[in-house]
This record gives sequence, C-alpha cells and structure tokens, in this order.
Amino acid sequence: MNPLWTLRESENEPVIPSNVEGQWPKLITKVLAARGFAEASHVEKLLFPKLADLKDPLVLKGMSQALERLGQAYLNKEKICIYADFDLDGTSGLALLKTGMLALGFPDVLHYQPKRLAEGYGFHAHAVEELKKQGVSLIITVDVGITAHAAIDKANELGVDVILTDHHLPAETIPAAFVVVNPNQGDCPSGLGYLCGAGVAFYLLRGLKRHFHDHPQLPKSNWDLKEVLDYFTIGTLTDMVPLVDDNRVLVKHGLVKLAETKRAGLRALLEELDLTGRPLTSQDVAIRFAPKLNALSRMESGILPIDIFLLDDPSQARDMVRQVMKNNSTRVQLQGDAEAEAQQLLQGWPHQDFVFVASKNFHRGVLGLIATKLTQVYNKPAFVGAVGDDGMIVGSARLPQGQEACLVEAMSSAQELLSRFGGHSAAAGFEIAETKVSTFVGKLADHFSDLREKPKPLEIFYDVEAGLSEVSEALMKWYDFVGPFGAGFSIPLIHFTNVQVLSKRELKGGHLRLKIADADGGASAEALLFTPTPRQLDTLTNVPGFYHVLGELQWNYFAGQKTVQILIRDLKAAT
Repeated sequence: MNPLWTLRESENEPVIPSNVEGQWPKLITKVLAARGFAEASHVEKLLFPKLADLKDPLVLKGMSQALERLGQAYLNKEKICIYADFDLDGTSGLALLKTGMLALGFPDVLHYQPKRLAEGYGFHAHAVEELKKQGVSLIITVDVGITAHAAIDKANELGVDVILTDHHLPAETIPAAFVVVNPNQGDCPSGLGYLCGAGVAFYLLRGLKRHFHDHPQLPKSNWDLKEVLDYFTIGTLTDMVPLVDDNRVLVKHGLVKLAETKRAGLRALLEELDLTGRPLTSQDVAIRFAPKLNALSRMESGILPIDIFLLDDPSQARDMVRQVMKNNSTRVQLQGDAEAEAQQLLQGWPHQDFVFVASKNFHRGVLGLIATKLTQVYNKPAFVGAVGDDGMIVGSARLPQGQEACLVEAMSSAQELLSRFGGHSAAAGFEIAETKVSTFVGKLADHFSDLREKPKPLEIFYDVEAGLSEVSEALMKWYDFVGPFGAGFSIPLIHFTNVQVLSKRELKGGHLRLKIADADGGASAEALLFTPTPRQLDTLTNVPGFYHVLGELQWNYFAGQKTVQILIRDLKAAT
C-alpha cells in the first residue's frame, strides 16, 4: 500500500522577529507556519535559543538528595562508580559525568558498562557484587536501572548506595534506590521528560557544579559545563528524543562544540569521515558519525565507544579510528547478509500485521538494524531474534516510522512467555525460549489484529509544496539557521510536483543518484534515494519519466565542493 502524503495544516503566517536580518525566504515562512509558529516571541526562541533559559536542575525530583549524597561522598573520600548503559546515550552520559566530576575535584571515578553480547542490557546484580569487592560504596547509574529491582536490592543488601538516573518509563513499582532522578517517574514535576539518559546525567552535573560552589567545605572550580556539550549532543541525537525546549538549546550549542572538539578520539573520527572544517548538522551526527561508534558496542571488537570518547592521545586516536572503520565494515557485511536471509525466511509469512524472524546466523549486535530495515521493506512492526546455542532467542523489535502502536504493550500481551522485555514504544528488546516462539507469534497476531479496526496506510506529513527553482544555496543558509532538526522537530519535507527524473545511477550500497528537473526543464537538481524499498524501486522504472517527489534539502560535500542536493523520502509516478 502506498503511503498517504498529507500537507500539514497551517493557518497563520509567523511574525518574523526584528533581529532577523536579511530577506526571509517564503519557503521557510511556510515551513514555520506548518509547524505552528506564529508569534514573533516563539520564532525568536526557536532561532536564538539561550543557555540562560534552561530549567533549574533542582526541578527534577530527587536532585537535591542526590547532590547532598555526592557532596558527602567527596568529603568522605568514597569510591564512586558510574554504571552506564552500553549504547551511545549511556556512553555519552558516562563520558560527560565522569569528565565533569573529575574536573570538579573528585579524585577518582570508576566506570562500568555491561557488555552488549555477554551480559545484555540492564543494571545487573552480579556487577554490583563485583563493584562492592572493589570497595565501591556509591553507584550512579546512567540511562539504566528504573526497572532493576534485583540489582538495587542487592546493592541495599551490600550497603552500597545507588543514585539511579534514567529516563526510561518505570514499571508499576520503582526500585528502592537511595534516590531516583528520572523525569519520567510519574510524580516528577520537572517537565523534562524529553531528556535522554545523557541529558539527565548532564542535569545532575549542572546541579553538582552549583552544589560545590554553594558549599564552603567543597572545592570550587571555574570549569565550564559547555565543555561536555559535545557528549550531550551525541547522546541526544542518537537516542532520538525530541529536539524541543532545553534539548534544542543544548544541541544547537553542542553541535558547534562538537565541530570544534579537541578530544583526540572524536576529532580523529570526524577527520576520517571528512566532517571537519565546516558546521555540523544533526544528520551528520546521527547518520554518519554515530553509527561508526555504535558498531563498536554491537560487535565488541575490543575497542568500545567510551575508549574513543575519553582518549587524549592523537596518535593513538588515529590507530583506533582505523580499527573503528574496519569494525564498521564488518558490521555492514554482517547486517547485509542477515537482511538478505531474513527476507528469504519471510517469504510466505502468514501474518499481515507484523513480521517475526529468527536465525542462528544473525549476529546479536545488528538485530535492531535488521529490524529497522524490515520495517522499511514490509511497512510492519518487525521482531528479529538471534538463536543461541542454549535455545534462547535474544531479539529486537522496531515500529515503522510514523506508525502508531507500542511494542512494549504488544509484548506485554505475551509477557508470561518472555524471559524479559522492555524499551520504548517504537524500539524494544526481548528474550524468549525458541520453544515458545509459535505461541508468542500467535499472541502478537491477536494483539495487532485487535488494534486493526480499519486498515490505515502509513501517513507522511509534508510541510510545503515548492518547485526546484526555489532551491538554492541562499535558501540553505536560512534552512540551516532554522535547525537543528531531529525527533520532535523533524527535517522539513518538501513536495515537488511533477518533476522529471532524467537519469538514475546505482551507487555502492544500493543507493540511487538521480538527476531531476522541473517539468519545464527550467531548474534541475541532484537527488539521492537512500536504501530504496522494493516498492520505490518498482515505481522508479520509467526513466526518463515524471514523478511526484517528497524530499529533504541537504548539503552534499564532495571533493572540496559544497552543493545542494535533495534527499528523497518517497516518490510516486505522475499520471
């Protein structure tokens, strides 16, 4: 079924604030109108976000108690460990919190991350026992722990205090940690539920700096919190939390900080990817930069993302980055092989509302990537598992972009069959015995069938209709000014009507490079169709030919030149 393309409703044109200089393009005005911006004050807040407008960290429930405990730990010279999730959100939070605590005067801060493959996601009781043996008396969790009752109970039993910081949704009961700082615990008044795990860690660090400043017995530091905005930005953009309010302010400033970072590991990777010497966009970070780091924890090749984050030796950084790129190539190969096998196994799949596939050949580190690909191919929720030698399946689940459902709710309908599960509405994980799969699939079929009262096509909302003649480098300067774009403030989507696709060329990885032009041939542009779906490939058979195109604008950097290109989200044949 073809997706439904819908123009966003817009009633009022925005009032442009007086401090905006230059000729404001009509296309940008229409985009802001489509997003609901009308008053000059709202537009000004969007365009000129100020760090001074950030919320006070003390609005987070539990923050005062957490700060008092950390101050006490400093004075008592306690051994502290930061326990963080292995993904880039947890790693970013770990890096910024450890860097900041050391800068504020803590003499030594340990850190621990569970291995993705060997231990799996979560705050684990066995790790608490090991840290206790090392003399740790205080653990700070980052991006993990809100459902970890067993680990918290073990910590309490051993006399280890836990400051639990997380952003995931809690279960019915919250673990009995020393204190919980989570904006998504039901009675937190902060309104900061859009923060990722690294974001919550950053707010803890903001509070900690002020706490040290306000208490005479604690050390004072002129260290600037802006120094860790590069870490905050990586965590926020890769966890795909909404780029609204405080997140937007911090990421706008953080992209500048990341572009000029002096951290040896991050700098070496930016150089390797040819991302230096120019402004960075949120898409540069989320699509080009972050996946290379994420592959390290997926493959567990010896180097982990935290090693790159905290590295300060430039020569060692270059060697590490070479290994990063080699590791990513391996990940790409494993992922491609698994995607091909998954589609082969799903031939003849009987259920219309979702897909489930598992294999002993799937590498556990790429399950989420395979699931994402399957949602694009089938436009259905996808559950993908790796079958272990012990007969247990570890899996990941993903929703198609724009689909309204909740994977956690879906799996809750069969929770008695699952060893464990959890995550977000659109991205989740699970573990199940292979012998229970057929029953699990039946439960999922019942759940998704109950949701399906009427077949609803995927709906793609676009912001504005335009011609290729309106696309220019001058427009792009304003386009960048309105950014950054991401979850909650998506990249503007433009409907180009009845354009000619003059030529197409296949690139490495199966992507397509297109040459497109207005119907009258007056203006033309380069376009990229990234990982086209089977439906899109079937549509794009008549070249040269006329098509309707939904696309995003972006810069293309090649051979030292910067040109505008259109990234195609979808296309339909023009009749």
